[in-house]
Amino acid sequence: MPPERRSRRRPDRRTGARPDRKTRVRPDRRVGAGPGGPPRKAAPSSQRKPPARPSAAAAAMAVAAAAAEERRLRQRNRLTLEEDKPAVERCLEELVFGGGEDDEDALLQRLRGPRVQAQEDSGDSEVENEAKDNFPPQKKPVWVDEEDEDEEMVDMMNNRFRKDMMKNANESKLSKEELQKRLKEEFQHAMGGVPSWAETKKRKTSSDDESEEDEDELLQRTGNFISTSTSLPKGILKMKNCQHANAERPTTARISSVQFHPRAQVVMVAALDNTVSLFQVDGKTNPKIQSIYLENFPIFKACFSANGEEVLATSTHSKVLYVYDMLAGKLIPVHQVRGLKEKIVRSFEVSPDGSFLLIKGVAGYCHLLAMKTKELIGSMKINGRVAASTFSSDSKKVYASSADGEVYVWDVNSRKCLNRFVDEGSLYGLSIATSRNGQYVACGSNCGVVNIYSQDSCLQETNPKPIKAVMNLVTGATSLTFNATSEILAIASDKMKEAVRLVHLPSCTVFSNFPVIKKKNISLVHTMDFSPRSGYFALGNEKGKALMYRSS
Repeated sequence: MPPERRSRRRPDRRTGARPDRKTRVRPDRRVGAGPGGPPRKAAPSSQRKPPARPSAAAAAMAVAAAAAEERRLRQRNRLTLEEDKPAVERCLEELVFGGGEDDEDALLQRLRGPRVQAQEDSGDSEVENEAKDNFPPQKKPVWVDEEDEDEEMVDMMNNRFRKDMMKNANESKLSKEELQKRLKEEFQHAMGGVPSWAETKKRKTSSDDESEEDEDELLQRTGNFISTSTSLPKGILKMKNCQHANAERPTTARISSVQFHPRAQVVMVAALDNTVSLFQVDGKTNPKIQSIYLENFPIFKACFSANGEEVLATSTHSKVLYVYDMLAGKLIPVHQVRGLKEKIVRSFEVSPDGSFLLIKGVAGYCHLLAMKTKELIGSMKINGRVAASTFSSDSKKVYASSADGEVYVWDVNSRKCLNRFVDEGSLYGLSIATSRNGQYVACGSNCGVVNIYSQDSCLQETNPKPIKAVMNLVTGATSLTFNATSEILAIASDKMKEAVRLVHLPSCTVFSNFPVIKKKNISLVHTMDFSPRSGYFALGNEKGKALMYRSS
């Protein structure tokens, strides 16, 4: 054994001391030399690594321990809650939400979507950067059709409705944008301008919003104080003459029907020359929109449907009922109605709700048809001959005037007679009309007297007393019609020239300034009608003119 190793293990006998194993001095590796080599030099102070801080390490270990404890508690609570769940439900939850320990965090991360790694601006705050990360990236379209960007041309020549919108021969084809502009122009031209509900640039101010809110609150608290206007004065009616409705298509045949469209500024004129024409109402030129010619079919009556999409027409010597579909541009003849044994179909009425069609038959019959299918629903019979008939404003009742001077009230659903009364002073009934507000019933007789009744008295009394008996006509009252606000009743006779009067209903007096014979020759009046909204009044005479007036 070498002397060096023996001296390390054995104590120094000269000193008698024994080295302690725990306090044995070990060579410093940082400054000492390796085994068998020279001693190493100590590294300079600038290159020495500082020892780890025990406080930072302890804090990291504490955070890790707290996170592990939280995961453990969360896992234990989740297992406790899932013990009562069936196996199928647990399986579905694992498939949808995942089955890992951090399933909630993973689900939130999937819902947020991948974040876009972008260089953060040094000027942005931490809140702004966090908000930017929460928004998912904008996705680009997967596929783009190049044909969508190409401008598609629309053929104008081969379509009968588009052909009328052409201004010259060069416009045989238009793009979709140009066609849309042309349709807007036609609509504005037909409506007389842009309607208020179609104006997009008009914005309500804060004062307007506050006033509307105040009005709504007032109506909610105190009820509805808005009623029919009673400001129409009696005595003199402010009206001005307008261009004839059919000035662009004159005729010498008698005008059999004049009616305004229920929703648009359009008037229909039908005559005995087998033609039904539609005109735009502007009061100046009244341009023609379309004419429908029915061969060998002198028109006895033509009428719009309640929604304004169809025109119905009957003839003086035929049982065919023509239906013209305005949207499709098709003319549909109804040759025979099953169960209807009438040889000639002339007079008819359309219910205000558009559900029924009432046809006047012979021998006291009134036939009720379904407006949609033109099928017979039932028939109602009165004593004597039916002179005239009409619907009530709610379309639930039918008023029929007989040639014996009696008026029958029928229920539409059950076809039972609700009441029957005698028109006071009438020997032969000719016409009947009801107001649109459900307040008045007007009955005209062959002696020219027009009795105005309350509708409630007509339903309850057998001998009701008229509110007013208008005796301004000396010949039979063949035409009666109310205006849209139920403030004016127009009465006319086709037996005498200029025999037309306008009655002010609140006072039941006749306007003294109508008709003005010097300015316009009215002649024999066979039909008349009021426009629903714009204040026009039109009547058709014997000389083929559809005269038109407008309230100013």
